[in-house]
Amino acid sequence: MILVTGGLGFIGSHIALSLMAQGQEVIIVDNLSNSSLQTLERLEYISGLYIPFVKIDVRNTPALNKVFEQYSIQAVIHAASFKSLEESVQKPLEYYNDNVSCIMSLLRAMQRTGTRNLLHISSLAVYGQSSLELTEATEFNYRFQNPYVKSQQMAETIIQDTYSTDDEWNVAILRPGNIAGAFEHGVLGEFVTPLPKNIVPLAMQVASTQRDFIELHKHAQTEDKTAERSFLHVLDFCDAVSKTLQWLSMQHHVCEAFDIYGDHISIQKLLNLIGETTHTEIHTVDVESCEYPVLDQIGSVSTKAHDVLQWQKVRSLKQMIEDEWRFYQQSLRSY
Repeated sequence: MILVTGGLGFIGSHIALSLMAQGQEVIIVDNLSNSSLQTLERLEYISGLYIPFVKIDVRNTPALNKVFEQYSIQAVIHAASFKSLEESVQKPLEYYNDNVSCIMSLLRAMQRTGTRNLLHISSLAVYGQSSLELTEATEFNYRFQNPYVKSQQMAETIIQDTYSTDDEWNVAILRPGNIAGAFEHGVLGEFVTPLPKNIVPLAMQVASTQRDFIELHKHAQTEDKTAERSFLHVLDFCDAVSKTLQWLSMQHHVCEAFDIYGDHISIQKLLNLIGETTHTEIHTVDVESCEYPVLDQIGSVSTKAHDVLQWQKVRSLKQMIEDEWRFYQQSLRSY
């Protein structure tokens, strides 16, 4: 059985459904701070299976211990974290409390109950470097002043230090770029909140006339002055998770990180592509300055995931947007 923390969030729910489609048993824990039980109902409806779910905060170690004691858990996928670079500047204490405390509590519970297989979901932003040519050999820039980046750097350091104390640990750290999209045919996707934190859901709201415009920061040292990012279809990321679990099951005492990235594109060009795909105009208002440091470019050129895990992305940016838009329209009609 595989435990998925944050398993009712966008990424966690897609991972859970993908694993079940491969015949894996999963158990989900989530505190519902960024998700809802509607996602659990949808997962059970799609899969036709009862899915064990425990509503707890991963930071509650005693409660987490009971989950490990009750279920036979062979591996953990840790997808419970706050993920917004911009929001972390406004709420640094929440980001440190959630992202750092969660990994500490999870590792303690795993250590106590003898579960030693962990797949931790980090981010390409963890490097703290502005570059489209990142690799796993790139050193972290610990001087970059962003609470989200620093919290992920801390989490990875804690994992590495824990791994080094016990030769039973098998750990894989996945560092994805921005993830969007949905399951084909719109069976599962991202439930967008009224005030989304990410660019693709914001653009979906503009395309559906729920929002008038997007504030677009245009101060980056790039061709069109907007930040350049790596975008990946959520199902390609699920494939990476599956291949990583297979690889982990054959290892003994490893702790390896893998960049999991898609296509590099500027935010302006992404919005243009969303406009073309949705047959709408994504209105923007330029914001010329920013009060906090921003990474102009985040992208990788690593081949490690391909060479070691035999993983590569197969879905285009256009399919990513089409799948997200299809699910978003269906979710609007269901309300």
